[in-house]
Amino acid sequence: MERLSDLDRSLISELRRDGRAPVSALAERLSVSRATVTKRIDKLTAAGIIVGFSVRVRDPQETGEIRAISFIELLGRATSTAIAELRGYPEITALHTTNGAWDLVAEISCNDLQEFDALLTRLRGVKGLRNSETSLLLSSVVR
Repeated sequence: MERLSDLDRSLISELRRDGRAPVSALAERLSVSRATVTKRIDKLTAAGIIVGFSVRVRDPQETGEIRAISFIELLGRATSTAIAELRGYPEITALHTTNGAWDLVAEISCNDLQEFDALLTRLRGVKGLRNSETSLLLSSVVR
């Protein structure tokens, strides 16, 4: 697909705000026809730009959920093994490779502090994990 147009970017922005918005409402907000919106969504989906639609749930602070970010340094030879093990941890909701001092960034979600503490203990036992630094997320100011 060619580069994203201003319309494509605006459409994606509207879908991020409300992924369940009716095509007619999107068309009205973007000042285009419903057919144009449908065509652009289909094209963006076919090109792999839009990879799915999801539901947002209540903020974790309201449910007592513990969220954290963990920065992880790995031993070079054990990278694949460590990533494979970390992928199996249900508390790790996303795992990203990165550059700089850390090799991975893990997004973590636990039901309570006891579960969080147990996860940290398990993380320390991952073969090939050299170092980690984990920070609790206190509140989200932009989502």
